[in-house]
Amino acid sequence: MERSLMQPSASLIRLVNPPGLYDPAPNGYSHMAVVAGPSRLVLLAGQGGQNEHGVLAPDFRSQVRQAFENVLIALKAADTSARKVVRLMALVVDHNEDKLAVFGEELARAFGTGMMPACTLVPVPRLALDGMLFEVEATAVG
Repeated sequence: MERSLMQPSASLIRLVNPPGLYDPAPNGYSHMAVVAGPSRLVLLAGQGGQNEHGVLAPDFRSQVRQAFENVLIALKAADTSARKVVRLMALVVDHNEDKLAVFGEELARAFGTGMMPACTLVPVPRLALDGMLFEVEATAVG
């Protein structure tokens, strides 16, 4: 589902909910904003460990893996890729060093080797949904 914010130059900003991700409308957000210009920006809303049916993965590693898979789905829908992500912000419930290690492993699994995007990890006491342990937001050019 897609809608534009601006008229008459509706192509400047697009809000997108790509197929393959669950419908976020009942929770009050879109999965992605795409800003056209000399350098097109793709701004992804925080992606959690839910599959396209909204079912939350059962544990931290599974949620991190699913969240990164959701990021990759959204990036593909925006005709860009993980290599064009310039910034991440990760939110981790009850953060500790073990979770940091899982985050790093799953980030490498999703993004490959080499330089990683700028990233801020924010420990939080809770996220939007009961049982949600991880969320990641991404900004890409493309």
